[in-house]
Amino acid sequence: MTRNRHYVIFLHTVFIMNDNSVKRLDGIVEEALPGTNFRVKSGDKMILAHLSGKMRMNYIKILPGDKVTLEVSTYDETRGRIIRRL
Repeated sequence: MTRNRHYVIFLHTVFIMNDNSVKRLDGIVEEALPGTNFRVKSGDKMILAHLSGKMRMNYIKILPGDKVTLEVSTYDETRGRIIRRL
């Protein structure tokens, strides 16, 4: 019984994204917000982005004016994840 409960919890925490549902964009950080969130300008769009886990683990700092690469879902193009500082 305990085993099934852990399995259900594990299923709820898994998040899988296909390559088709992610777009990579380049942008410039306009504003740093609390909680490692940033407002990034990519073309004519403003995107609310957060840092990826690898960037947090390696203490990579992002400042306004930095060029970054984003992963943006095709379902909600106003939110994304910063995966690299250029």
